[in-house]
Amino acid sequence: MGCGNLFFTILITFSVALITYNIIISANAPLKQDFPGPSRPSISVDPLIKMPLHRSSSQKKRLFHTAVTASDSVYNTWQCRLMYFWYNKFKHGPQSGMGGFTRILHSGKPDQFMDEIPTFVAQPLPAGMDQGYIVLNRPWAFVQWLEKADIKEDYILMAEPDHIIVKPIPNLATDGYGAAFPFFYIEPKKYEAVLRKYFPVEKGPITDIDPIGNSPVIVGKKYLKKIAPTWMNVSLAMKKDPETDKAFGWVLEMYAYAVASALHGVHNILHKDFMIQPPWDKEIGKTYIIHYTYGCDYNMKGELTYGKIGEWRFDKRSYDKVAPPKNLTLPPPGVPESVVTLVKMVNEATASIPNWWS
Repeated sequence: MGCGNLFFTILITFSVALITYNIIISANAPLKQDFPGPSRPSISVDPLIKMPLHRSSSQKKRLFHTAVTASDSVYNTWQCRLMYFWYNKFKHGPQSGMGGFTRILHSGKPDQFMDEIPTFVAQPLPAGMDQGYIVLNRPWAFVQWLEKADIKEDYILMAEPDHIIVKPIPNLATDGYGAAFPFFYIEPKKYEAVLRKYFPVEKGPITDIDPIGNSPVIVGKKYLKKIAPTWMNVSLAMKKDPETDKAFGWVLEMYAYAVASALHGVHNILHKDFMIQPPWDKEIGKTYIIHYTYGCDYNMKGELTYGKIGEWRFDKRSYDKVAPPKNLTLPPPGVPESVVTLVKMVNEATASIPNWWS
């Protein structure tokens, strides 16, 4: 085991040392031949922010494989069990492009839920390599999975444990473009001076970096296989650079994916309706995913008390050591539809999943 860790440490450290070389080499990546030229259309059609020039006329159903990275913590595990429950509910629904599912477990060893959730066991980064930023294990886990797993589908949906699918997801990617959710806090133009360390001027305008993270993203498998190693290298290089680390903080790995995608010429159709994030998004609308990353705090009048623990609350961080119990109390009257739906879906899943913790 010690030799294995030493090997991975040498391998990854060497990769980071050569990050500039990798970026320069990517300028000649053959992927770019598969995409339209640098002048992309600026059509704005809600909910699509960017649209490709052409659509495939093929009638073949283009399935995507859903992949979720996770540790073996109770916190990640209960979220994965909920996510997989709702994936199965909608997999065969109308217009669904949902194919197989894999939890990429980057703990380095199997856990007790291998039979419940299809799982690939990946090795974590060597001790200390993530510098306390556990999310750095995500790109490294994807590199291993893409290299070793037999993935039948031609597309990948990168999702997260705290995603709840609310209806069948079609394959939103098309004709060499990925499909992604635009995050308001990913601002390449604002941080151009920092990003030019990883995305040289000769690679193109800074606006070629889409305002995305790695999730939710649907992207062609053949493209992700090329993006993932660069994503890993850029993530590690960013974390080792004090200026970049300070500028991006907890969203550093999201910027790294956006940069890696741009370096390989893979642009994305931006779907505002890909997911919602309660409590800020109040209605379900046309969304496919509820991302419960924020705490939901309300008083008994149904008024949001964000930043202050509410008389009623649902916050995933309340369950970092123990899974949420069955039959959570529903929100008081006046709380938005998105929050009510989230709690009802959590309750339905915990009541249905065999051997829930409580």
